[in-house]
Amino acid sequence: MSENRTIKLAVLIDADNAQASLISELLAEVAKFGTASIKRAYGDWTNSHLKQWKEHLNKHAIQPMQQFSYTTGKNATDASLIIDAMDILHENSLDGFCLISSDSDFTRLATRIRESGLIVYGFGEKKTPEAFIAACDKFVFTEILKEKKEVPVHKDESNNVELRPLIISAINAVSKDDGWAQLSNVGGYINKNHPSFDSRNYGYDKLGKLIRNLNYIIVDEREFNDDSNNVHIYIKIREKYERY
Repeated sequence: MSENRTIKLAVLIDADNAQASLISELLAEVAKFGTASIKRAYGDWTNSHLKQWKEHLNKHAIQPMQQFSYTTGKNATDASLIIDAMDILHENSLDGFCLISSDSDFTRLATRIRESGLIVYGFGEKKTPEAFIAACDKFVFTEILKEKKEVPVHKDESNNVELRPLIISAINAVSKDDGWAQLSNVGGYINKNHPSFDSRNYGYDKLGKLIRNLNYIIVDEREFNDDSNNVHIYIKIREKYERY
């Protein structure tokens, strides 16, 4: 795929399972990955519990897709979204999908879309089942979108036992014989293997800022071989932490 080509995405929202108050932040996050060519929200719009969505639908030009709840206990909204997604998929006009829900019912849909060679971005709360998260190329927890500014993390938090093996294993996987690894390669490896990883989960808006606060990592900035002021960031595991 050409880097200069605009990535076209379908944004499909499970309105029964997503927060209307976060839609501005969600669409801003989507814009980091591509252009929202299709924006649809699914639900029974005759139901009063979805009334908070009305102003957000108009403001962001999101098309409401009506699905009546004919049977108690059956999620007709999920079925409607899945059918639409498959129709869009077979039109072959887009590059990927953004599925906004915390519902595990979309696990198979995400897997099917990826099998067709398209990318899947998931957005949901931290309660989202692991199976749905793993089925996506990238999964963003909506809780981090509520933060309006960066909140520094205490050293003990950013050096927690869950994060350390994840970072160390990624460095070991992509580093050269001297132990140094380019930060961008480390980030890419982590995201491929852990779709929900995001430096904002640890209070930092950039991976580089998080890495600089890890006491088991050495950071080295290396200038490009040109006249620019740009630098490559390389990282290495401190010797005493190489075994975790």
